[in-house]
Amino acid sequence: MKLILKLVTGIIVGIIIGLLNVEVLTRILITVKDVFGQFINFMIPLIILFFIAAGVSKLGKQSGKLVGLTVGSAYVSTFLAGVLAFFVAVTVIPFISPDGTAPGEGTALEGYFSFEIAPLMGVITALVLAFVFGISMAKLQSKVLINVFDEGRAIVELVIKKIIIPFLPFYIAGIFAQLASEGTVFDTLRVFGIVLLVAILTHWVWLIIQYIVAGVVSGRNPFVLLKTMLPAYFTAIGTMSSAATIPVTLKQAKENKVREEVANFSIPLFATIHLSGSVITIVTCAIAVMTIQSGLTPPNIIEMIPVILMLGVIMIAAPGVPGGAIMAALGILTSMLGFTEVAIGLMIALYMAQDSFGTAANVTGDGALSVLIDKSSDKKD
Repeated sequence: MKLILKLVTGIIVGIIIGLLNVEVLTRILITVKDVFGQFINFMIPLIILFFIAAGVSKLGKQSGKLVGLTVGSAYVSTFLAGVLAFFVAVTVIPFISPDGTAPGEGTALEGYFSFEIAPLMGVITALVLAFVFGISMAKLQSKVLINVFDEGRAIVELVIKKIIIPFLPFYIAGIFAQLASEGTVFDTLRVFGIVLLVAILTHWVWLIIQYIVAGVVSGRNPFVLLKTMLPAYFTAIGTMSSAATIPVTLKQAKENKVREEVANFSIPLFATIHLSGSVITIVTCAIAVMTIQSGLTPPNIIEMIPVILMLGVIMIAAPGVPGGAIMAALGILTSMLGFTEVAIGLMIALYMAQDSFGTAANVTGDGALSVLIDKSSDKKD
């Protein structure tokens, strides 16, 4: 919650400075935004490479059938959640911003300087390389390479925790200072609150669907199952971390009569790979940002399906820190949807404002999937 307050403070300070036309301060913030934006772009392929490769390398140690059921159900849930979010977003958001574009822009200030920090590789290259190394390490059980990628993952996560997350308020302040100087900030803010509400409501629609399916398959009352998992939901709102909520999620899953051996395996794995709530938020916010930003056109369902499919894969790479999912997804948004630097900044601000609710939807959905896995798997697994 402290991070959210800092981000809100950054938004307010940026808007005030931009509106007051304090040129020196505005240009300083825009300079910080430009440089930090380059650093984020540099880190995106490294996040994908080390987190996916390290994660995939661990899967080979587990029971093949149980891994297949767990990973498959997590991916299908994440994909279908993204599809649901798309249809909700394209139905609701045009009513919020009927013109489909931001209003005419004023004269924008620029930073004092800028320079390019070129990424070591492209996003797709990093993704392919991660799977090549991850699958190979799982097959060969190469301890040296596994340690290299584990340590690389630890380094990247440290950079996210100690550099990217602490600097986000300044980055967001620069984005909103520039929007304020262009005269588009209030039209942007007008959409924010409603978009966040739409995302949270969509979370709950998807949770109810998940538990109805789990109830039908298991022959149990879906709302009793959902009620049992509510302590995990509210814990995740406070922790903003699926990993930190695992003890509570695990306890509540067992109270839903999931076999201990299944719960002990599936819940920790789901905490890493099942991010349906996060994908709902990313898709909803992406459609909103593309609707209000000039130069971006919201995609149709045919164009969006590959994006959602890739988001389902890329969520495996999401670091287990607040905002980790959006950091992992930025590469897809830039490479497949053409997001600009301003659009990325708006996405980060929107996502971080509801990160705790997205995380809560993730872990609560884990409980429904664990019931399905328990019913579908043999006792020997």
